[in-house]
Amino acid sequence: MRNGLPLLLIALLLPGCAPDPAPAGPSAPAAGHGAQLSPRDHDRVREAVARGEYVPLAGLIDDALSRHPGEVLEVELENHEYEIEILGADGVILEFEYDARTGELLEIEVEDD
Repeated sequence: MRNGLPLLLIALLLPGCAPDPAPAGPSAPAAGHGAQLSPRDHDRVREAVARGEYVPLAGLIDDALSRHPGEVLEVELENHEYEIEILGADGVILEFEYDARTGELLEIEVEDD
């Protein structure tokens, strides 16, 4: 995975899955990845979806899972691209890159790190 701004987009953009309020301080850690997120970053993404600037993530996750059934490991937003990482039943991890503005599938990569 490239060194981007990991966002817990699954929890943030799917209805009814909003996280608990962030702890006090300038940033909160992303689950399991050690990256620091500003609570404002989460709000910025939600607002972009609400304004129609970004497509909702749920449909893109469904698309990626239909192409490579398995477990969603991570979702990131980097440079207007959603990156969805899925561990398939075959043990292969694929990263699907979608344009966050249009929903177009841009690339599928096999993760090897």
